[in-house]
Parts: sequence; structure tokens; C-alpha cells
Amino acid sequence: MKVTIYEVGPRDGLQNEDVTLPVEVKRELIERLAEAGLRTIEATSFVHPKWVPQLADAEELLDGLPRADGVRYPVLVPNERGLDRALEHGVTDIAIFGSATESFAQRNLNRTVDSQFDMFAPVVERALANGLRVRAYVSMCFADPWEGPVAPEQVVSVGRRLLDLGCYELSLGDTIGIGTPRHVEALLDAFPADGIGPERLAVHFHDTYGQALANTLTALRKGVTVVDASAGGIGGCPYARSATGNLATEDLVWMLDGLGVETGVNLRSLVATSLWLAGKLGRPSPSRVVQALAKEM
Repeated sequence: MKVTIYEVGPRDGLQNEDVTLPVEVKRELIERLAEAGLRTIEATSFVHPKWVPQLADAEELLDGLPRADGVRYPVLVPNERGLDRALEHGVTDIAIFGSATESFAQRNLNRTVDSQFDMFAPVVERALANGLRVRAYVSMCFADPWEGPVAPEQVVSVGRRLLDLGCYELSLGDTIGIGTPRHVEALLDAFPADGIGPERLAVHFHDTYGQALANTLTALRKGVTVVDASAGGIGGCPYARSATGNLATEDLVWMLDGLGVETGVNLRSLVATSLWLAGKLGRPSPSRVVQALAKEM
């Protein structure tokens, strides 16, 4: 079995850090992640700098970023203006960011669940016409801090509409990290009835209650083979303050290595990168594997 790690640290990780790193540090982070063997690295976001000032240097970052062979560098694109910027800077992969709940759609997108598709449709259509691949994030797939538990059918409905627009993959987000393996099973079991198999799905877990690895293992057993993770476990969500860090890439790789699952990632190289990054951020990495292996490095 092979698992693809969709590395989100340079975007989803750094966007929620108090420290804004210089562009040359961000560029070095991405290069080091590629050298460690990661083959999909979400580089940045074209969200308006007013909302995510930590990523205001997206154009400068991309213009000076060396592209390693075989590595994809998707960027988050919220709307058509963001797509214009992505196209101007040679981006080949983008992601859009939808919501399964009304409350988060209003806070994150200033839209309703239904009207968010009116914003996404021209973005996806133009991106596909220009030869780009489009991924879709679905946030609040398990629970919403304002609405409570989210029904799996609600998530499937949003996911189906995103796939119908032309997205190749859905990343199912436990945005506030409240999910458990039972929740993961219930959600993934709801998709086949709508003709959506695990090959179209990815998972994106936050570790608020320490369940991210258990939830990931449950998803793998359900056939999902794409997992989002963030080097060093950095990140969260600026629009949902109860969201803590992402699943740490190192913790994921340690588990997968133990299971005999192929990732292509050099764990020690990755740990060294996260230790370096922690120094730049001025705080220790929350990753348990980074903490453990740091004593040997």
C-alpha cells in the first residue's frame, strides 16, 4: 500500500502562526520539504492579505521558488481574482475551500452553503480550461463550533456538488479536531451511496483531542490513501479559534513506516526541517516524533 502525503505546512500551517516568516525562509522550508521526499506541497494562498497577512508575499514566494522534478506545488485560491493571480505566476494546481455548514460559510466566505457554489463555479471552470487541477477542501465535516454535530449526509451533499463542478478530489476536514474513529467511519460510509469512492477522498485532521492519528488509521482502513499533514504539526484555522494544530507529518510518517506503508519520505530529514522551522517560529514543535527524535540529532 502507498499513501500520498499532501503537505500543508507552508500554507495551512504558517497562516495561523503569530510569527510571519520572511519569504526566503518560507522558500527554504518548501525546498527542504521536497528534499525530504514530499511530492505534494501546498505552497501558499492567494487569499487577500487583509485576511491572511502571514501569506501576503505569495507572488514573491512563487516567483523565486525552484520547482523540483516530480513535485506539485498547489496554492489555495478563494475566488476569480485569486485565480487570476495564480495563472499569472505559473501555478498548475489549485485548491478551493468550501464549508459543510452555514455558520462557517458565513464567517469564512461571507456566503451561504448554497451560494458558495456560485463563487466556486467560474473559478473551477476557468482553471480546468487553463489545464489546472482543482482540489476541494470541505471544512467542518464532523462538527461546527456554532452548530454542533454535522450529519454525514450534509457533507456528502456539499462534496458531490464540488466534484460535479470538476474537482478531482475532496479533502474532508475535521476543522476543530473533534472527530473520533467512529465519526470517521460514519462519514466515509456515507459517500458510496452517492457514487463517491475512497479514491476521490482525502482526510485532513486537526489534533485538538489527540485523535488525528487514530482517525487517519480508520480512514486508511476504509480505503483512503491521501492524507493531509503539516510539518511539525503547525497550523490551525484563523476562522475557527478552537482549531489547534494539524496532524504532524512526522507523526504520520512514523505510523505509516511502522505499518509498512510506502510514503517516500525520509523521516530524519523531515524532523531536521521541523526543528529548523521551530527555531524560526520561536517555539518548540508540538509533534511527538519531532520531540522524541530531537534528542538523537
